[in-house]
Amino acid sequence: MKAAKIIKLLDNWTPRYLVDKWDNTGFQIGDPEVKIRKILIALDLDRRVLEKALEIDANMIITHHPIIFTPLKSLNKLSYKESLIYDIIKEDIVVYNAHTNLDMANGGVNDTLAKILGIKNPRLLKPIYEENLYKLVVFVPNSHRDLILQVLGDEGAGYIGNYSHCTYNVEGIGTFMPHLGANPYLGTVNQLEKVEETRIETIVEEKDLKKVINAMIKAHPYEEVAYDIYKLANRGKEFGYGRIGEIEEIYLDEYLKIIKEKLDTEYLTVYGNRDKTIKTVALCGGSGASFIKDAFLNKADVYITGDIKYHDAQYGDELGLTIVDAGHFHTEKVILPVIKEYLERNIKGTIEIEIYQESSPPYIVV
Repeated sequence: MKAAKIIKLLDNWTPRYLVDKWDNTGFQIGDPEVKIRKILIALDLDRRVLEKALEIDANMIITHHPIIFTPLKSLNKLSYKESLIYDIIKEDIVVYNAHTNLDMANGGVNDTLAKILGIKNPRLLKPIYEENLYKLVVFVPNSHRDLILQVLGDEGAGYIGNYSHCTYNVEGIGTFMPHLGANPYLGTVNQLEKVEETRIETIVEEKDLKKVINAMIKAHPYEEVAYDIYKLANRGKEFGYGRIGEIEEIYLDEYLKIIKEKLDTEYLTVYGNRDKTIKTVALCGGSGASFIKDAFLNKADVYITGDIKYHDAQYGDELGLTIVDAGHFHTEKVILPVIKEYLERNIKGTIEIEIYQESSPPYIVV
């Protein structure tokens, strides 16, 4: 499979419109037309990851953190990062990453972390983006109505709650006159044609709009397809950072043991009151200090995240919020097997996928 198709699969899961304005992520290095033999998945891309990719003959690397975050002013062998990028290009390796969009996406970093830590009914801690919804209207001859209905539904149109393939259909008469150069499915050049047609209306999520339209046009018998797109005021899906939900009431010290076991880490840093029972848990994978206030406003008993600084901890203590710093690395590494499972489920072909198992935080506790 070409790199472009794998990139499209990943973009469907973690769409570009979920990339935060300060972030730089996505397809960063390589030729989209390269046929991928093997994929290596890692949290970061450093020299060790590149060497592992070369060792196992992987020609695509997928990471969570982007290797190119700020603009490059040069590309030479004089600095660590530029030298690394230089060698990646020389080895013809494709590099793709999903960062803030993977944090916010359904089934992404925060949903995975919430599942691992046993949080029930997780909801957004900090809503950031609401997906646009569109009404697609297409006119089709009655002979092809059922085909177009099937195509629209199969491509993701017509989802309302737990229902799929939702459409509304009205029959009527369509008119058109083919002109010189036309190759009409029905009718004769320079003669007005009247056809019994069905107007099909359906709802489409923003992420699916392009592929639904392309599939509909491909299946439609007409040379020129008549269709309309309306942006709706209906509320679409919300996406955002962090999650908050409930667990069975438990003493905090007992839950700390569960966190250490589930995240496979020996150390946690706890700020605030430890002598309490907890039920409502907030979390944010990676650096989540920005959402301390959101955890407090949502009445969390404890907030689990990483990269907490002194004054962050002080602020949480002033709010009466207990904060658990489980580390940036340990709260995000959980997504790596999920990426692998997603690709294995959706890639058609025999591409090998491996997780870089030697990843570790860039520090030790002594």
